[in-house]
Amino acid sequence: MTTHSAPDASEPPQPAERGDPATEPLTVAELEERSALMHADPRFVELRGRLLRFVVPASIAFLSWYLLYVLMSAFARGVMSTKVVGSVNIALVFGLLQFVTTFGIAILYSRYTNRRYDPLADELRDELEGQPVVPGARKGDEA
Repeated sequence: MTTHSAPDASEPPQPAERGDPATEPLTVAELEERSALMHADPRFVELRGRLLRFVVPASIAFLSWYLLYVLMSAFARGVMSTKVVGSVNIALVFGLLQFVTTFGIAILYSRYTNRRYDPLADELRDELEGQPVVPGARKGDEA
């Protein structure tokens, strides 16, 4: 025999008990339809623009810098073999600066996206997934 007990008064009421409609997860078809509509949203277009405004110039700058390093290593061996300090030459300095540049771009990208990209991306994702939108709030902020 199964016995049913009354819900504990200390537990928060469930959506059905409060009279709220239960939020069903989106189906794949609904999510795909919402995603297709999102591509035409001016905020999404702005989001892509913000990403490209950082990624394209940073990529061009880094690849140009790397190409300079490769070309100088191949065709300017005299310059690249010039000693700077002890046995450290310009080629070694250029090579190490490639790592510094990579980490620098990664740090700048992280700061840029935290400031200019993530707030709008979070807002659009919440809207796409059907969650309540709090304009200007970031993930983890209280409403």
